[in-house]
Amino acid sequence: MSALEIFDVVVVGGGPTGATAASDLAKKGRKVLLLDRMGRIKPCGGAIPPRLIKDFEIPDELLVAKANCARMIAPSDKAVDMHIEGGFVGMVDRDKFDEFLRVRAANNGAERRTGVFEKITRDQDGVSVIHYVVRGKHGTPDTTMAVRAKAVIGADGAKSGVGRQAIPGAKDVEYVFAYHEIVKVPENPPADFDGSRCDVFYQGALSPDFYGWIFPHGKTMSIGTGTADKGFSLRSAVGALKKQTGLEGAEMLRHEGAPLPMKPLKKWDNGRDVVLAGDAAGVVAPASGEGIYYGMYGGRVAAEAVEELLVTGNGKVLAKARKRFMKEHGTVFLVLGIMQRFWYNNDKRRERFVKMCEDKDVQRLTFESYMNKKLARRDPMAHFKIFLKDTAHLLGFAKV
Repeated sequence: MSALEIFDVVVVGGGPTGATAASDLAKKGRKVLLLDRMGRIKPCGGAIPPRLIKDFEIPDELLVAKANCARMIAPSDKAVDMHIEGGFVGMVDRDKFDEFLRVRAANNGAERRTGVFEKITRDQDGVSVIHYVVRGKHGTPDTTMAVRAKAVIGADGAKSGVGRQAIPGAKDVEYVFAYHEIVKVPENPPADFDGSRCDVFYQGALSPDFYGWIFPHGKTMSIGTGTADKGFSLRSAVGALKKQTGLEGAEMLRHEGAPLPMKPLKKWDNGRDVVLAGDAAGVVAPASGEGIYYGMYGGRVAAEAVEELLVTGNGKVLAKARKRFMKEHGTVFLVLGIMQRFWYNNDKRRERFVKMCEDKDVQRLTFESYMNKKLARRDPMAHFKIFLKDTAHLLGFAKV
């Protein structure tokens, strides 16, 4: 085993999370292997907020659309438009966006390899040995490979193989199952179609506990939904959504499905040399399902913790990745989790939830928090007014 090539860090998973972690560590001069499965595209609406664009230096040419409005549609089909004043949400195609991040990591010095993670063992010195399989082409057999690493970052998504093997409790994650279809915008789109608007459908027929969506992607669009109910047909719901919006004849280019974790794991590291990040750590935002920003931020704090490990040799510093993430975003995850469990419970509550979105204070504070990834606190009177209105809806006093 000692003859195996050794890396400072092996990053398993080449999505936005893993590519960010690999890029950051490679820029510090670390010997990094970025191990990724080819051909995997995560089902995702593709929305990225201004803070992500700024913090992670995303070039404008990657944005296939710029959304300046979110339309919230209630079970009754009543729609509330929430306009973004003086800004926009960027929309990206995940196949191109993810590859851009992987290429950037390679340009910064990370080595890219294609393979499927198999397991972690240890050599006689206690160093991690990462085993992976390279799929054979044109009928040739698969090849099992192995490398050593001083540290491992598991960024291999929900149901992470790294997490399940190395981190206690990683198997006990709550999931929403998401499915979407990428379709061409018809030459003659429905009269109500707007390529700068994200449509969000809070309707039990489309999801019993989440929402359906139609997000613009320039010449294409993402149409999808999600649920934790394993007996609910996501494909049928997407078909119903397309029919409902006059898009049943749109040409489908591809479709993807995958589980999305909805609660951060209690532990992200093994206290020695393995740490999780992104979906593998459970950091997809409840209620909204947003994961790209939180994944990339999670990759960054994981890289910071690993760098400290490599400098100090102290495995306990890996716990700082979760600590830093939860200090920055834990309150948002708590609030969104409560909101999803209550307001997405039935159509009566969904109707009231969309009604609340008419409030200008709700709209302003929602977008301030989303765009900047911090809870807006600068207007206490607005928060108090929202609290009173929210209470009225909870108690059923407000008119729908």
